[in-house]
Amino acid sequence: MNNRSRLVPYLYVAPLVLLLAFVFGYPLVRIFEFSFKMVRGINGPWIGLRNYELVLTQDVFWESVLHNVQLLLAIPAMVVISLLVSVLLYDRIAGWKLYRIIVFVPFVLAIPIIAVVMKRIFQFNGPVNEILRWLSLDFLALDWIGSSDVALWTVMILIIWRESALGIILFLARLLSLDEALIEAAKLEGANWWQRVRYIILPQMRGVIEFYSVVSVITILAAVFAYVFIMGGGRGGPGTSTMVVELYIFNALIRTSLPGIASAASVMLFLVSVALIFPLFRARRRANADEA
Repeated sequence: MNNRSRLVPYLYVAPLVLLLAFVFGYPLVRIFEFSFKMVRGINGPWIGLRNYELVLTQDVFWESVLHNVQLLLAIPAMVVISLLVSVLLYDRIAGWKLYRIIVFVPFVLAIPIIAVVMKRIFQFNGPVNEILRWLSLDFLALDWIGSSDVALWTVMILIIWRESALGIILFLARLLSLDEALIEAAKLEGANWWQRVRYIILPQMRGVIEFYSVVSVITILAAVFAYVFIMGGGRGGPGTSTMVVELYIFNALIRTSLPGIASAASVMLFLVSVALIFPLFRARRRANADEA
């Protein structure tokens, strides 16, 4: 194969690569530039690291970071729920095809749709509290949305419910590629369900679990805006109890018209996300190696 023929595939994809570089690369460069300027309108004077200093000295920014970190507590629950449901579906329990459709539905629906429905369900006089009162569990009938003490945890419940669907999809796909002869052999040797899961299934699922965990971390750090915007009334409420970094950036840009501050926070969030992409690639390679 000569050098010209080797270049042909790259020439075919070059227009798309250039388009993507312009669509994503140009805004990224401008955001980095704006983070070092006091932007008014479409440009402004260079002020160095002043925007970063202002962001890092604001209590609301650190509160939003803390909320993102607290939401990371959802990841172990998401992993456990996804593993349990995927293994049960793999075992083909009665009605497993119907259950598979039900657990996939949340991930298919748009986040704003689910958030609006969940907000109605978790209202003080909503279905959740009505059921709790009917069961004489009035002490559990909380103001799930309106109380600053539990609002963030309500958002976490919504995140766990929807994002676990992705884990179920990934884990079930990996399970369906396993060699069933090993599991059948374990059954013949007298291994119970838990032993089969612990010693046969989980070791072969390690790469996919790592991949899903890293994806979930990135999602919670940089892709929960729609959840908190809808559930928190568009302002991270009540008060700032559901404020996250994405919503902080949105408020700085749209509500207070400070593009420099928003850009500085965006750059920091971007760098954290990029730092997590490397473990993501490593987990993906491990998952591919396990499947091979």
